Amino acid sequence: MKTNRGTNLWKALLWLLPAAFLLVFFYQPLTAILRLAFSMLPTGTGAEQGFQLSLVANTFGFTLWQAALSTLLTLVVGLPAAYLFSHFEFAGRKFLRLVALLPFILPTVVTAVCFNSLLGPRGWLNLGLMALFNLSEPPVRMLDSLPAILLAHVFYNSSVIIRIVGGAWSRLDRKLTQAAQMLGANGWRVFWEVTLPLLLPAIGGASLLVFLFDFTSFGVVLMLGGPRFATLEVEIYTQALYLFNLPLAGLLSVIQLAFTLLVAWLYNRISLPRYGKAALSAERANLRRPKTRAEKAFTLTVVLVLVTLVLLPLLSLVSRSVVSLEADRGARGEVQTGFTLRYYRELFRNTSGSIFYVPPAAAVRNSLMYAGAAMLIANLLGLLAAYALHYSGRLRRWLEPLFILPLGASAVTLGLGFVIVFRREPWNALSFPMLIPFAHALVALPLVVRTLLPTLRGIPDSLRQAAGTLGAGWARVFREVDLPVMLRSLLVSMVFAFTVSLGEFGASSFLSTGQNPTIPVAIYRYISQPGALNYGQALAMSTILLLVCAAGSLIIEKARLPGEELF
Repeated sequence: MKTNRGTNLWKALLWLLPAAFLLVFFYQPLTAILRLAFSMLPTGTGAEQGFQLSLVANTFGFTLWQAALSTLLTLVVGLPAAYLFSHFEFAGRKFLRLVALLPFILPTVVTAVCFNSLLGPRGWLNLGLMALFNLSEPPVRMLDSLPAILLAHVFYNSSVIIRIVGGAWSRLDRKLTQAAQMLGANGWRVFWEVTLPLLLPAIGGASLLVFLFDFTSFGVVLMLGGPRFATLEVEIYTQALYLFNLPLAGLLSVIQLAFTLLVAWLYNRISLPRYGKAALSAERANLRRPKTRAEKAFTLTVVLVLVTLVLLPLLSLVSRSVVSLEADRGARGEVQTGFTLRYYRELFRNTSGSIFYVPPAAAVRNSLMYAGAAMLIANLLGLLAAYALHYSGRLRRWLEPLFILPLGASAVTLGLGFVIVFRREPWNALSFPMLIPFAHALVALPLVVRTLLPTLRGIPDSLRQAAGTLGAGWARVFREVDLPVMLRSLLVSMVFAFTVSLGEFGASSFLSTGQNPTIPVAIYRYISQPGALNYGQALAMSTILLLVCAAGSLIIEKARLPGEELF
């Protein structure tokens, strides 16, 4: 009896720290936003309320439309790529698969800068066309348009389709399709009646996840959409920080949160397949070289599309950050090009001190400090939450959404809630900068829990019971039984949390100031200012973030076990 009471007490204590953290730093701001949203309902004249309702309806409609269209286009690109990676072995497959994961980890601010360096007025495409046809103005105007938003969404969400659907496709038992073929079914009938029904949960789950990311997109829409295109995220940001209309911002946040929670609930209702260790070697079992002309043409076409869509913007950013393009003072307005590291050196010189209170290098230092703190907080709380969910039994079905709920709340909504609740001493960001890593940890916490929980469930309880029978306490059981098995997943979750914090822009745009900017906030400020130097420094900081995220992507790929899901 004492043992059972002690065990139950230990299981209850697992909930204490994560639940307290969520209660203070998530549910309290969320409650404040709800109160603020309902406070605006009876105020204002009829005309004002009509205008606000029209603004809300139009913004919600555009957010829904662009998310649905982005998801459809992502499926058009992602499904053929998922088939390619799950069925064919070809030169450069590992490298291309690794590069395809990078955009998902890449901060949205960097994504916007990538496409700016490729398609913007000072991007390679316009510079090349201007030089080729001797033009004085950029002929391609992709920025501040819906196609730019859609292209960027497809860029960083295709990896979700490739990983989820491609992973499920690669582990399908070939005996099922072979049996259908032996019974006389042709290729298309096998696909429609055998393969597709087995893949539908993965396709549906991946589509909902992509839709959720597109629906809550902020940095891409803000930087590539321009003033004509505002999603709920951008409108919340504008109403709160520029128009100081906190009640309307709160109402928009509630609408967005309610819809994203609906999508998250639908996503959790779809049971994605879970594979144990018996399928660890099956991920490459179906791979083969393309043999027929059709297969070779398909492989070449998909590879070219991925290289153009994914690799070209990344290379454009890196190359543009080390090339100086300064307008000649001659009558022709010619441009001079040259390799330079000036933009990187200027990050530490701060010659443009009139724009920022601190040198750009301080933003790098701040982001590294915040990312390290957020990584430790998110992984400590995520590990406790994973254990709590693992030992909750039937209660897990009701308790797990409490920890996954922050995934449905956007970072902009979170930042707004922090401003409402913690804009007083000692919580003010100026005197208590830990608010920023707290917000980042909340954003990363659902990813950490989703990464650790499947691994924890895969550890047989008989191993722990055997260790306990031999006299090992809970600490030794964790150290010698659980920890060795979970090391890879812990490494992946730490990299995820670090990179998420490093590139987080939504909450940071509310909480950071001139004294403590983060890299994404500094990038946005620099690229919004006129001048070649400001533009170049934004490119340089974006490239630094890109390289850090590339290293994180490589670590994740190396640490991931075959058959292990990343989303």
